[in-house]
Amino acid sequence: MGPQRMYGLTPWVRRLLVANLLVFLVQNTLFVDGTLTKALAFAPLDAWKQPWTFITYMFMHAGILHLAFNMLMLFVFGSSVEEHMGGRLFILFYLLCGLGGAVASFPLTQAVVVPQVLGASGAVLGVAVAFAWYWPDHPLFVFPLPDPIPAKWLVTFLVGLDLVIALLGVTDGIAHLAHLGGVGTALLFLKGQDWRATRGERSGRQRSESSVLVSQPPRVSRSGAIPPSARAPKSRSNPDARANAEIDRVLDKIIASGVDSLTPAERKFLTEISRRLRTPPKA
Repeated sequence: MGPQRMYGLTPWVRRLLVANLLVFLVQNTLFVDGTLTKALAFAPLDAWKQPWTFITYMFMHAGILHLAFNMLMLFVFGSSVEEHMGGRLFILFYLLCGLGGAVASFPLTQAVVVPQVLGASGAVLGVAVAFAWYWPDHPLFVFPLPDPIPAKWLVTFLVGLDLVIALLGVTDGIAHLAHLGGVGTALLFLKGQDWRATRGERSGRQRSESSVLVSQPPRVSRSGAIPPSARAPKSRSNPDARANAEIDRVLDKIIASGVDSLTPAERKFLTEISRRLRTPPKA
């Protein structure tokens, strides 16, 4: 079961919203002189002197509109993604996307001096990419458009806008490469998850086939008794029962997907079972 929602928000999304709001409040009330921003914002030229800024910059924002846009994105996309991933994996994913955004901002220093990078945009865009990855056709209403837009097209537009502006070299005060770094990290993370899941399914299927399909029934003597050497220990499952269960599984697969969906091991298993059924027992 996924994390429980409270007021429509999952635990880590709620904590991130509160943390960003509190930091922004402190930033603009107790530290209006900019000392907190200087201490926590990510400055590519001095990043290795302040390594904590690879994480803390995600909780700093340049203004109320900057904060509002990022928190709205987190509110819309975050809870569903956290429910799907689970709390621990979600917060790891969020921080990795933000970290990827900081790393991607380094190339900016080759073209223009970047005094500091701040904001949760890279991490939040990574969450939006994950939402579109899991639910690409989910309709989303965007003001003032009259009809909903599938999530995949909305996120593609946002990412494409950042990409075009970054390629054109427009200096609008926004670190678009940092946004793209969060997107790239999200895609690598999600693709890696799919690869691990596919690899796990394959290895699990191979173990199942090697333990069931290759098992041989015990030999029966002329008197009809099973010799003691062929008797399985009581603690182990009956090979015949496992074979029957495998027959049912393979037949169900044929009914659902056709004969062409069978693996070579499953075809060999059916051929062996058919041969045994056609061979009369010895007297």
